Amino acid sequence: MAKRDYYEVLGVPKTASSDDIKKAYRKLAMQHHPDRNPGNKESEEKFKEASEAYSVLSDETKKARYDQYGFAGVDGSGGNPFGGGGNYSGFEDIFSGFDDVFSSFFGGGGGFGGNSRRSSRPQRANDLLYNLEITLEDAALGKKIDISYERNVRCTACSGKGSKSGSGKKRCPECGGSGQVRRTQGFFSIQVPCSKCNGTGEIIEDPCPSCSGKGVVRKKNTKSIKIPAGIDNGKRIIIRGEGDEGPDGVESGDLHIKFNVKQHDYFIREGNDLLVEIPISFTQAILGDEISVKNIDSKVIKLKIPVGCENGKVLRIKGSGIEDINNASRKGDLYIKLTIDIPDKISKSEKELLEKFREVHGEESTPTPKKVNQREY
Repeated sequence: MAKRDYYEVLGVPKTASSDDIKKAYRKLAMQHHPDRNPGNKESEEKFKEASEAYSVLSDETKKARYDQYGFAGVDGSGGNPFGGGGNYSGFEDIFSGFDDVFSSFFGGGGGFGGNSRRSSRPQRANDLLYNLEITLEDAALGKKIDISYERNVRCTACSGKGSKSGSGKKRCPECGGSGQVRRTQGFFSIQVPCSKCNGTGEIIEDPCPSCSGKGVVRKKNTKSIKIPAGIDNGKRIIIRGEGDEGPDGVESGDLHIKFNVKQHDYFIREGNDLLVEIPISFTQAILGDEISVKNIDSKVIKLKIPVGCENGKVLRIKGSGIEDINNASRKGDLYIKLTIDIPDKISKSEKELLEKFREVHGEESTPTPKKVNQREY
């Protein structure tokens, strides 16, 4: 019988994404798997056909050759994974992320062909994430603070061994200490976590009453930390060994602190630069003035407003921005945008003075546009 087009087999168009191809294959595999259709030769053939199609279309190189040359482009490199011929060293990849299909047949997880991808014995306890909200001032200047969080700590009653007598764990007799047992059904053979030891490979015969045999207990922990000057929003620092502690023989995890910087009422941060908008009166803009501006560190900066200052003019104060987190001697700049504050209402005397000013100044009723090269944007 002539082979059907691989796209036709999976019921997807040639433009289908890799996710669409995987979903189509999973659906067919669930429907026609031999263990769900014992003795049904037609379902078995359809399962083989779908698996062959997926083995080619899920591989970008093979898919490209198939799209260009058809079956001739994949002969000897794709082939039928259940028949003869072809190189199937990557056959397990067909079932990558496919444990949900096989768990419905075998009642547990595990990799295809007996190669479990899970580590039965943790070599390290869990890392912890602490989200810390700070102000822009704290981010710019740095600060020492105390944080409190819950973590697993080694049980003092059993010294982390998990057993009441202190004898610790023993090798699981069910799996021989591997943490995995093999299950075979049909022509499939897979390994699943041992139900007696929950995949750890070890059991405790006399669990410690304080920790219920876990070797660790939950406890509140207070830690003093330093917020680095210059830390930016979303950045993290790692404190080694301050995550969860593990039972006896297991290394402690780390504490990851993620900084969430709150929006400031006046300052905006761009990299290591700071931007702030300062309103001035129209008389200050016309006559010029000297004003005082308070920076993020509360230091006062004397600022000279030039005569005839235009609305939106930006003044740069070099080195008055935020300290670089990797180089304390290097700082960003402070940019001050001057905006002219026009009053909504003026008194009668103010109006008279302004009318006199307009008369003296000789304002034009049809002003000439400003040249492009003279504008500030």
